[in-house]
Amino acid sequence: MTDDLIARWADLLAGYCLRVAPGETVLVGSEWEARPLVEACYRAVVLRGAHPLVRLELPGLSEFFLAHATDAQLAYTSPVALYEAGAIDASIRIAAESDTRAMSRVDPTRQAAANRARRPVREAMLQKRWVLTQYPTAAYAADAGMPLDEYEAFVAAAMFLDRADPSAAWRALGARQAGLAEFMAGVKTVRIEAEGTDLTLSVAGRAWINSDGRRNMPSGEIFSGPVEDSPRGRLRCGFPVCREGRELVGIALEFEDGRVTAAHADEGESYLLSMLDLDAGARRLGEIGIGLNYGISRFTGSILYDEKIGGTVHLALGRSYPETGGVNDSALHWDLIIDTRSGGRITADGEVVMEDGQWKVG
Repeated sequence: MTDDLIARWADLLAGYCLRVAPGETVLVGSEWEARPLVEACYRAVVLRGAHPLVRLELPGLSEFFLAHATDAQLAYTSPVALYEAGAIDASIRIAAESDTRAMSRVDPTRQAAANRARRPVREAMLQKRWVLTQYPTAAYAADAGMPLDEYEAFVAAAMFLDRADPSAAWRALGARQAGLAEFMAGVKTVRIEAEGTDLTLSVAGRAWINSDGRRNMPSGEIFSGPVEDSPRGRLRCGFPVCREGRELVGIALEFEDGRVTAAHADEGESYLLSMLDLDAGARRLGEIGIGLNYGISRFTGSILYDEKIGGTVHLALGRSYPETGGVNDSALHWDLIIDTRSGGRITADGEVVMEDGQWKVG
């Protein structure tokens, strides 16, 4: 990407997304491949009178730790990391993997143990202002099936960096989504139909959140938390699911009284079952999200982009977002995408609100 686009990106993250103020401490965390954006974010934070704190990870170290650490090391929650998470005012996390399959070589039970130990740190970070973005590495481009220069252009367009005023474009999208979130706030029952999917759930009394790029960049969705015991029916993912270096194909789930009672995957079933058994909340849904970013129209293998595809729905197994009113608790939060763009629909209290990927209300 050009220096100008990277500078615009950093300004968007520090300005529109985080609203960094003088005197604040802002953590910038990433991997080596995102160095140009890390440096640009550092400059953007300094120019706003704030204090940047950079944390760079090196390829291979996390995988080595997970492969060789003792059980005591896996279960260790760092008090230093916990203190740091509580002391900062905001954070910028830039995903920048050089090998998106690295974690597939790690025992998932060991990875789950380390994730549980780090959960207090993650929860402390989530209490602060934060934004997540993803730098266009060659590995991400390969997963998306694009040459790197084409993928970089896709990334820039998805974040409106190719617009004259990216922040204004995000405010306009947020205003449109606000009306849809207001409509859905009055809905009690949602039914999702697509190939292999016919699922009904309740969102009665739950809040719908307008995700307008303040936390995820790019964004473009509204989301809520299903009533925990309400989902019933079946779900089938129209896209492969990429998680922790593994690609799962043909995920199919059945729900009764809000809980997954049967699960299958054409590829990766053993990993799917291990995640469902991670803890008591992993078999329940913690989120329903509706993708509304029609600037993202193709599958890339990256959930940050794919869950925002205009005309899709994603349902997350595991942890709820408390701001929605959801109370499901789990170390897992795993988004599964359903494509409604070819013969699918969403019905809200009996009214069709999305059909063939297009909204019918608002």
